[in-house]
Amino acid sequence: MQKNLFFWFSMAVFLLPAVCMAQAPHQVGGFTLGINIADYKDRVKMETALPIRYNTFLHEVEIKPREGFKSGLIAYGTCAKPGRIVRIKLKYADSSKQFYEALFKHFKKKFGEPIEYRGDSFQVVIAWKWSFVDNNYNRISLTLMHNSLDAEEKMGNSVKLTLHNFVEKERRCFEKKQPGSQKKYPQKTVRPPNWEVFIPR
Repeated sequence: MQKNLFFWFSMAVFLLPAVCMAQAPHQVGGFTLGINIADYKDRVKMETALPIRYNTFLHEVEIKPREGFKSGLIAYGTCAKPGRIVRIKLKYADSSKQFYEALFKHFKKKFGEPIEYRGDSFQVVIAWKWSFVDNNYNRISLTLMHNSLDAEEKMGNSVKLTLHNFVEKERRCFEKKQPGSQKKYPQKTVRPPNWEVFIPR
């Protein structure tokens, strides 16, 4: 018994640096993680709902413009608990770098220093991530991003909240109901590439 307690205490201490000690956020822009998407039918465009590529156990729906926010996507489950919101991604109406820097200061004041930098080294995309565990042991991540040039990401300033263990519950439910989705194929023999194809001439 004492060995088990020591093990879990050691694990908790080991994981502390990777988890923010501030109160875990669950809501942004008027949307809350864990709530059913039907509760926000007046704030989203349900006709835009589509399965997420490579993660078809989740659907995403566009939000209607809201004060302070230009656009956004709400992801919700379709298997373990259909309709439950697991991720909120919103783009701020103000896309300036000055707004991002001011917002970043407010984030740090409320949540402490972020635990991980997720942007690029040239700061074309600046993204900082916080991780939390709430009172119900839910794992939540928060990412604040500024993008000035990368066309593959949302331009301007955006925020993302994700409830990771709920995403995993949806994945496991889907895989259980769709066993073929995890079908393993025999490994093919890899031949050396024809380098002449890749080299400019």
